[in-house]
Amino acid sequence: MCLNGGTCIPTDEYALPHKNFYCICPIGYIGERCEIAEKKIHILFEKNIIISQVIFIHFLEIIKEMNPKRSTILKTVPIQQDSLTIYWSLPFHLIFIEFKNKNYYLAAIERTYKQPATYSTTVKSSDHCPNINQLFNKTFVQMHIIRRIKYYHLPCQQHPLNLSCFYDDFYLCFCYNLEKQRLTNCFEFNHNMTFDCFGESVCENGGQCFQDSPTCPQRSSCICQPCFYGIRCQFSSNRFGFSLDGILGYYIQPNIDIVHQSTMVKVSLALTIVFIIIGYINGILSFIAFNNKTICEVGCGLYLLTSSITTLLTTTMFGLKFWVLLLAQMKIITNRLFLHIQCLSIDLLLRVFLNMDQWLNACIAVERTVVIINAIGFKKKRSKKIAKLVIIILSIFIISTCMYDPFYRRLMDDAIDDDSRI
Repeated sequence: MCLNGGTCIPTDEYALPHKNFYCICPIGYIGERCEIAEKKIHILFEKNIIISQVIFIHFLEIIKEMNPKRSTILKTVPIQQDSLTIYWSLPFHLIFIEFKNKNYYLAAIERTYKQPATYSTTVKSSDHCPNINQLFNKTFVQMHIIRRIKYYHLPCQQHPLNLSCFYDDFYLCFCYNLEKQRLTNCFEFNHNMTFDCFGESVCENGGQCFQDSPTCPQRSSCICQPCFYGIRCQFSSNRFGFSLDGILGYYIQPNIDIVHQSTMVKVSLALTIVFIIIGYINGILSFIAFNNKTICEVGCGLYLLTSSITTLLTTTMFGLKFWVLLLAQMKIITNRLFLHIQCLSIDLLLRVFLNMDQWLNACIAVERTVVIINAIGFKKKRSKKIAKLVIIILSIFIISTCMYDPFYRRLMDDAIDDDSRI
């Protein structure tokens, strides 16, 4: 049966008579029975390297007297993350990282491939692969490729410490040491290769489909247009407005403690704690001040007292919303029923309390205007009765106008590369 935690799926004996089951393997294992451990590759980037969110990783297997065999995968790197982990099963000798606009880095050279093993490498500034325009003068660059390629060993010899590789329109070259010499090895490299999923893209909203091989692909990914995200670019940040989920959700890294989260998450946590403390102080002091018989003899006092209560409730709901989002994205809270209930309830209550507080402030302004107009003719008892009625009507009105919200809410599962989240 399936090994290493693989899931066994029975097959139809009529559809597949030669096979009784097949295995869905967990991350890190492949094979018919998940018996083969993939190579775990951990890549760390230096702090001064600007990382784009979408990068291409080119694996090259050197084959004697043949062009290197190339396999390419697309990876998404969360914002402010400076490392990534890849599971790879095919042999390789070179790894090149490609950022936007043909910005290449030589990530690894493995002279003898070892499988399985864990491989770690750090990409440094000196691993950057410049274009030949930056290494040679304009006259040399305009020469025919056959004439200029015989001089491609010079950059490696002239810059032995800070040059690992370079490229032109046709070749990708890397520097290496042979005995006491610094030499160059160049191979053909298609910089404009696009694996477009054979014209059968599953990407939505204008996303570009990409496969790891033009002949026998095993993986596919989507490059999304701005403001779209998700494994198929199916989600849009335009619809979130100022929701915490859309603003902060994808900054929170799963399975990583709060100490090692990004700066934005830490700053958001600190600001949230400050807002909650200030909100509770404001709400409690307001409640103490306005919970007075003399003040509540007029409608304005009732509005202020109710507003202090809604302030406390709004602060509580906001705090719950933030902490549930944080813990859920960190995968500390995984109970789907709980997450579904909070998805339907917390946002609804937060919207109701915020709207209620705004309407109460409007009522306070209206009553103060009435007081100024009526002057000594203002009737306190009548004002108090109207205020009680208005508060009840407002509560019913706001709740009824917000009740549509839960019907359009649902938990959305998304899995990008090895990162799955709700």
